[in-house]
Amino acid sequence: MTQPFELPHFYMPYPARLNPHLDEARAHSTEWAREMGMLEGSGIWEQADLEAHDYGLLCSYTHPDCDGPALSLITDWYVWVFFFDDHFLDMYKRTPDRAAGKAHLDRLPLFMPLDLHAEVPEPQNPVEAGLKDLWARTVPSMSVDWRRRFALATEHLLNESMWELSNIDEGRIANPVEYIEMRRKVGGAPWSAGLVEYASAEVPAAVAGTRPLRVLMETFSDAVHLRNDLFSYQREVQDEGENSNGVLVLEKFFDCTTQEAADTVNDILTSRLHQFEHTALTEVPAVALEKGLTPDQVAAVAAYTKGLQDWQSGGHEWHMRSSRYMNKGARTGPPWQSPRGPGTSAADVAALLASAAQQRLRVYTHVPYQKVGPSLLPAFHMPYELTLSPHLDSARSNLVDWSHRMGILEEGVWDEDKLAAYDLALCSAGLDPDATCEALDLSAQWLAWGTYGDDYYPLVYGHRRDLAAARLSTARLSACMPVEGDPAVVPADAMERGLIDLWARTTAGMSADQRQTLKSAVDAMTESWVWELSNQFQNRIPDPVDYLEMRRATFGSDLTLSLCRMGQGPAIPPQVYRSGPVSALENAAIDYACLLNDIFSYQKEIEYEGEIHNAILVVQNFFGVDYPTALGVVHDLTTQRMQQFEHIIAHELPVLYDDFRLSAEARAAMDAYVLDLQNWLAGILNWHREVDRYKAEWLGRRSHGFLPDRGPAPFAAASAGFAQLVS
Repeated sequence: MTQPFELPHFYMPYPARLNPHLDEARAHSTEWAREMGMLEGSGIWEQADLEAHDYGLLCSYTHPDCDGPALSLITDWYVWVFFFDDHFLDMYKRTPDRAAGKAHLDRLPLFMPLDLHAEVPEPQNPVEAGLKDLWARTVPSMSVDWRRRFALATEHLLNESMWELSNIDEGRIANPVEYIEMRRKVGGAPWSAGLVEYASAEVPAAVAGTRPLRVLMETFSDAVHLRNDLFSYQREVQDEGENSNGVLVLEKFFDCTTQEAADTVNDILTSRLHQFEHTALTEVPAVALEKGLTPDQVAAVAAYTKGLQDWQSGGHEWHMRSSRYMNKGARTGPPWQSPRGPGTSAADVAALLASAAQQRLRVYTHVPYQKVGPSLLPAFHMPYELTLSPHLDSARSNLVDWSHRMGILEEGVWDEDKLAAYDLALCSAGLDPDATCEALDLSAQWLAWGTYGDDYYPLVYGHRRDLAAARLSTARLSACMPVEGDPAVVPADAMERGLIDLWARTTAGMSADQRQTLKSAVDAMTESWVWELSNQFQNRIPDPVDYLEMRRATFGSDLTLSLCRMGQGPAIPPQVYRSGPVSALENAAIDYACLLNDIFSYQKEIEYEGEIHNAILVVQNFFGVDYPTALGVVHDLTTQRMQQFEHIIAHELPVLYDDFRLSAEARAAMDAYVLDLQNWLAGILNWHREVDRYKAEWLGRRSHGFLPDRGPAPFAAASAGFAQLVS
């Protein structure tokens, strides 16, 4: 069969190496697969299929340094996961039989107990038999923290099949933002990263959940998944009818040729590898120092990082050799290692070198304060009607008084003119039109505190280029939010004074667990402000994937969602909030609001503030396009995200309600939560349109004192939660 596109030149700076225990792993995995019932008689594989796929070669390339028994165990894991994939395809995707597929998936977590002595069911098929055997052989040598993380990654990997089955059933192709997000969450690479820990060194619990380690895993995952999409396009799209492939997603989204889509996927893949390298060399050493890791723990993190690099190069080498994929004409390595035979000139190599250098250099060479003129505002898709609270005028007046009492208007960052131009009470009034007067005041004051803090960091710490002071301030803000007892600091400025006041009033009726959730959400936002400062000091424009992930944090998404959820009470089970459809619903709303803010604030940020954290600039830089073209991409993303939001409400939530057998009370609570998000979206758009903050006339008048804008949304949707928490 003719390949649908020519494979691009892949960036791969790490040479692939082969484990010397390859033959041992091949022989062992074949016998193990037969013992588990995966070969003759399974209806899925014969021995010839297993030998052609050669998972022993995959694992020998991806884990070149582990010993023979460890390599055999890891190979068994990969045999199991690929058998599961082919078994699910044959049994449930080709039909498609969603109910039977879900019943099959629901049983598998039972074979992964955290307690080593827990009873597990009797396996009913080769997938269950294999999982039971592998779990028992693997987890005794690992910590409970690792078991929990690996079990969750395995569940996400299995749930990918359900997400893909739903998309196939609907004939729906995901949009690019949704695709990369879901591909990472439910794809196999986070699961593979867990086995890298088993083969190399377990990541210390103190840093396992930090942003640098998360970014290492996520950039590793994105690169693995996007590479697989390129090699497997022919099998997945043309043979199996899959909708979940990055090349197909971009092909349809940008209405371009398959070759152009493949080249773009490879560009994103290369960018993610660059991000991996940047994080490994700058952020990982810093967090190791910050967390006080011992030399042995630092060595463990280094071994894990090297293990991820080995997996990248080894996985690529296997893709180029396995019969499972199209791999004719694949090339790899840095551009200077390109073939220099007939048909390959020195000019070709020079062009590749120039392209790679230009892509890296462009990230750091943005010229700030360029004149861009008034922000161009397209027609935004907004299907929900705006309603304003009748307490708006009193909230405006009370916000001025509160801001003076906290000192927000006395530190030289804001004055009453700016506070009036920002009109944060208007934002709250649209977000929760049914709020009591007290709840609306609290919401508006949270908005003012979050927006002020986000302005304060770049003005004070950015001007002084003092990252250490910013980190100290972030730590002190965290101490202002006690889970039990009184604040651990005496307030020294308006930010601390305001947070202590808001914390006490907001958490008075909360449980310790709720306060911890809220505290973690605020911490995530304030820590993201430090991330922005670090990028600003380097003049480093993030790539689109990294930007969107962190934009949610700078937007205060965790805080927004946790307060909204608390407002709905305990009727909704936690696993519903963790489900794919609800996560996608929340992220669609958050992304719409984030990108909306970036469109409105483009002139303010680029021309007056010298800001680099704006989606339009990120797209301009990444794709090398002009402002109007980048605006078109970002605006289209807002439309896609709103349409995805509507799609999930109409098609995915009803199925979710049935899957979880939600009670009438829980369904009503979820419907109320959805309404909160709809009010939030309508209120956010209205606020951006109405306030002076983004208008060219006001920008010109106040051009002497501008600060990076992240909008009011650090606490935007929270008002719905406040209304029920304090009323």
